[in-house]
Amino acid sequence: MLVRTSRHLLAGALTLGSLVVAPTAVMASPAPPADPDASQHSATIGKDTLRSLAEEAGIEIGVAVNADLLAGKGKYRNIVNTQYSSVTAENVMKWESLEPERGVYDWAAAEALIANAEANGQVVRGHTLVWHNQNPAWLTDGDLTAEELRAILEEHVRTVAGHFAGDIQQWDVVNEIFNDDGTFRETIWYQAYEELGLPGEQYVADVFRWAHEADPEALLFYNDYNLEFTGPKSNAAYAFVQELVADGVPIDGVGFQGHLDTQYGYPDLRNNLQRFADLGLEVALTEVDIRTFVTQKPNGTYTNTPADPAEAAQQVEWWAQTLEDCLTVEACNSYTVWGVSDAGSWIPGWFTGQGAGLLYDTHDNPKPQYEALREVLRDAA
Repeated sequence: MLVRTSRHLLAGALTLGSLVVAPTAVMASPAPPADPDASQHSATIGKDTLRSLAEEAGIEIGVAVNADLLAGKGKYRNIVNTQYSSVTAENVMKWESLEPERGVYDWAAAEALIANAEANGQVVRGHTLVWHNQNPAWLTDGDLTAEELRAILEEHVRTVAGHFAGDIQQWDVVNEIFNDDGTFRETIWYQAYEELGLPGEQYVADVFRWAHEADPEALLFYNDYNLEFTGPKSNAAYAFVQELVADGVPIDGVGFQGHLDTQYGYPDLRNNLQRFADLGLEVALTEVDIRTFVTQKPNGTYTNTPADPAEAAQQVEWWAQTLEDCLTVEACNSYTVWGVSDAGSWIPGWFTGQGAGLLYDTHDNPKPQYEALREVLRDAA
């Protein structure tokens, strides 16, 4: 038996024993019901859900949540609440959402997500305190001095982390700070620090310290994509994180986003998870989806059907492998899928001709990928 414990699982997870009811009958890839909006899942947490199986395996199983769909679509909300023990704010905790005007905060959507999680015994991953994207125009287009930018950064981090203190299990404190060639991303923060005569990358350490002071209980993560592949980026990130740890910066973990594509081959994920874990850190898979090329309609638009059956099968295998890799590394205690279903996936909008990247189809019904994860969790428990 795989026995897995961690400080956040012991402190933050609600025991599901009192919630277990009769198992939910879910086939691996059922035909869509007559009513595409009808739910294929029980509204209760059965012993065969991803969530209950993950608890037995000693891991949090999470999903990125669209707050509007959570509030307005029952089938979507049912999947989120019954299948997952952890939720990530897909957008409502990003800077442009929380502080659309300087000094004016809008907490409502994020607080609603947290309230739903608390009502359903789920933990919350905060995403994200600092990122180079999805920032408000007043910040990116404003005529701000380097001194002002540093002060604004500190104020935002302390305010947001402090506001949600006690509600967040893990924060993605800084997101995507390296380029693929291993160079540091020269964000407005990096540039501001250099203007002040400081090393550009020093803002990262400062942000971690401010976040920790504002919320000492939250686990603080650096989160990035393509860390799964051994190469210039993951090597540079490893060296940088190693320095943070040596300098006593309060970093608790590293998040591997896990946006995979069947055309590029499977990454050296397990070894990369392990080498960061060997620094004494937690590691997590934070944004998993696995995309492939899909068929095209006569009108030029794309379906959500994989174009190559072999690659469709590969998708299923890779879902299982990513979870197995996480379960094999003792410090990997959280595995999050980036979205509920293909209907709301970010992939088609960014990668023309690709899709089919999530566990549920466009009608929010489970795909073979879903069953593959259940099988891995059953084996682990």
